[in-house]
Amino acid sequence: MHKSKIQAKNLSFNDYGLISIMYHRFNEGKYPSTNIQMDVFKEQLKIIEKEGLKFIHPKNFYKSLSENKLERKILFTVDDGLLSFYENAWPILKERKIPVLLFVNTREVGSFNYMSWDQIKELHESGNVEIGNHSHSHEYLVDENSEIIRNDILKSIEIFEKELGENSEFFSYPFGEYSLEFKKIIKDLGFKYAFGQHSGVIDESKDMWALPRFPINEKYGEIKRFNTLMKTLPFKFKKIIPEERYLLQSKNPPIIKIDFHNDIENLKQITCFSNEGNRWRNSSISFLAKNVLEIKIEEKFIGERGRINCSLREEHGFWRWLGIQYVVSEK
Repeated sequence: MHKSKIQAKNLSFNDYGLISIMYHRFNEGKYPSTNIQMDVFKEQLKIIEKEGLKFIHPKNFYKSLSENKLERKILFTVDDGLLSFYENAWPILKERKIPVLLFVNTREVGSFNYMSWDQIKELHESGNVEIGNHSHSHEYLVDENSEIIRNDILKSIEIFEKELGENSEFFSYPFGEYSLEFKKIIKDLGFKYAFGQHSGVIDESKDMWALPRFPINEKYGEIKRFNTLMKTLPFKFKKIIPEERYLLQSKNPPIIKIDFHNDIENLKQITCFSNEGNRWRNSSISFLAKNVLEIKIEEKFIGERGRINCSLREEHGFWRWLGIQYVVSEK
């Protein structure tokens, strides 16, 4: 960590932000889209150590965004509470005292391939694991009406309070999908933070109920890419328009405007890519004002999700990174 602080004195940026990474399964090769093999996982931990990144305890989450901004930090998150995390990853993390934010969907606890409440309580009582709320059913709640969403989350809160004595301040949207209405329900039910699955680095300018994470799996967790992720920086913005991430067909494709903060050097060198038309390509961009970028998506997003990733090269191998994810409605 000392090395990172010395290096930071010569950098033009003044905030490393907080990199958040998300896992699901460990050593379950049958599910490559949500799995990481243990040999790769151990190599990833070595990279984190080599880069001088400090693991942040979830209880210090907000404090970490406002203090020691020239300290490189990382938040370790895991979704679903699968048994392979407990059996394969947890012994390593426990030995190294690496804090974890583990999101649990309450309906599946104790069923095949999932952790039991006894195992979850063991982690909860270790002092190094925050058990976050991941809904009750883990269905595609974003497609449901407000009453169904609210009742599902209330059910999970009731079970959290029964089994752990309290509900968590942290929520993870199932599949990383949310709408303005879903986000409002989560805020109204008392959650302080909610995570999606759009890529990016967290800083104090981000919406605390729409926090980014880098999903790590066999495709997007290979070593070369992981090295790059550990060199990402926050892309600070004031607003992204439209704010709604639930995309109706009548508004597909959207015209996106991003109002960035004023102190980003070389902003005009930004590049953006999207999966419009179901094919990743360079997006058409232009500046409407000095710090206001317009992204013109020329073809409709096809399939369940529309994605946009924007990046800006910084010095010493660092990149600013901003990901936007839309849930594409069939309506």
